[in-house]
Amino acid sequence: MKRTDDYESRSAHLKALTDAELEARFWELANKLVDPMLQMGYEYTSPAVERSVLLRMGFSSLEAKEIVNGCVERRLISHGAGNVVYRLARARALSIRDAGLALCANEMWDDAEKLFEGGAK
Repeated sequence: MKRTDDYESRSAHLKALTDAELEARFWELANKLVDPMLQMGYEYTSPAVERSVLLRMGFSSLEAKEIVNGCVERRLISHGAGNVVYRLARARALSIRDAGLALCANEMWDDAEKLFEGGAK
């Protein structure tokens, strides 16, 4: 059976490569493909994504909603709601759960905002 596509001409530059070189080329191209998606993940988020992160940190959906809403109101969402809770817990020597519950109770938001002054992430 004869191929009717241009596979032979398009793959000619790969024929001289060893298996190790082919594997290296594969991973180089795979990284080029994934890099823009990773960059978007670092630069963009949404309340839904941040609620999902908080759920995986052990907060209930209602608690996660309150924390995310507080982050949105205070323009901290770009830092990540989970990161806000984590850094607050670390700064105040609290458990992550206690720090998150304090934010749910509308406490310690000033402290959280101070942690991210000057655009530090």
